[in-house]
Amino acid sequence: MIGKNKTPSVGIIDSQSVKTTQKGSRGYDAGKKIKGRKRHIIVDTVGLVIAAEVHSASIQDRDSALNLFAQAKCKVPTLRKFFADQGYIGKLQNRCLLETGCLLTIAKKIVDTGFQVIPKRWIVERTFAWLSNFRRMSKDYEHSPLTSKTNIFFNMITIMLHKLAHS
Repeated sequence: MIGKNKTPSVGIIDSQSVKTTQKGSRGYDAGKKIKGRKRHIIVDTVGLVIAAEVHSASIQDRDSALNLFAQAKCKVPTLRKFFADQGYIGKLQNRCLLETGCLLTIAKKIVDTGFQVIPKRWIVERTFAWLSNFRRMSKDYEHSPLTSKTNIFFNMITIMLHKLAHS
């Protein structure tokens, strides 16, 4: 893309809770009232997945984020900043800076009612929407969380190839 660096300097993190079939590990996400797993992804500003993690839905977003930040920083050393929503608020900001050298910016909570597009945050939501177009991503059918994680990257490769073919 014109005007963009070849390697990203910003990552955007979010999680998605999905229902599971009876197989494999799962937990309960009380906030979203879903029994299943959580998919965490970090994307760049174009929406391409840099790092992903899949685990029980009972694990809080901020508890698994530090590992994901480290994965992303290892894969893309040029990362300098992460954007996140209110689910990642707390001591995580200081730990992220200390352990990865990256600044974690939490999006401000919007007090107005109704839907509002939050700058930068919509990019990761769009990536989840792209991924949910794949039948195997509508629900977590896999026995192993590692297989689910692999599906995220496999489907992202398919999306990237489709975009390259039509550009």
